[in-house]
Amino acid sequence: MNDTASAVAGLGTILGIWAHPDDEAYLSGGVMALARDLGSRVVCVTATHGERGTDDPQQWPPERLAAQRTQELADCLAILGVTEHVWLGYRDGECASVEPYAPIEQLSRVIDRVQPDTVLTFGPDGVTGHPDHRAISAWATAAFGRAAPAHARMLYPTAAPRREQRWSALNDSLGIFPPGLPVVTPDNRLALDLVLDGDILTRKVAALRAQETQTRGVIEVMGPDRYNAWVADESFVDHSDVPAAVSVW
Repeated sequence: MNDTASAVAGLGTILGIWAHPDDEAYLSGGVMALARDLGSRVVCVTATHGERGTDDPQQWPPERLAAQRTQELADCLAILGVTEHVWLGYRDGECASVEPYAPIEQLSRVIDRVQPDTVLTFGPDGVTGHPDHRAISAWATAAFGRAAPAHARMLYPTAAPRREQRWSALNDSLGIFPPGLPVVTPDNRLALDLVLDGDILTRKVAALRAQETQTRGVIEVMGPDRYNAWVADESFVDHSDVPAAVSVW
């Protein structure tokens, strides 16, 4: 844990830019919790309220689900110790159709205000391939190029080889990833690679459980012990080490 703490301390001020509530916790909940414990500033940006994130739209019409997920995210971030959050205000499932100039301007202003040392966001693959994830990657990467401090780093989440070896069969059974995903990055190219345990993992799981509309069913299917192990890895690659996506301009 000392090595982990040192690696996270080195990230400095962190700005996370994500598409939906729960993206931030799944992909960087441990990083955020540990960074806050170490006294680092952490700011989280969420593009949409996730109002279409349900298999039961009758029980959860968009307006009701948006309100619920807004509260769930607030509870999640409180558990992680994150007190600074920004909504971009886009519609769930429609980010890829948004003219990119406006969101890039929004994110450029956030970056200019926060002056992050490290930006965490989706890579061009979007982790799961979700169109919103891919759009946020393009917006955030363009804004980073325009507004980030010269010393800043941008890191994209990726899968370490050990994760693919351990969880590929389960992921296939759950239908989480389309063919060709997740992207697996060799160990020697990982910019940050964490295996969470102890209090940090406990808090990450609690933060995910707070987002009950998105996580309760998965936890029931897996069982709590397997779910905890499934979310314990957080691995990132430097954006400069990833082929660029098609320009959004």
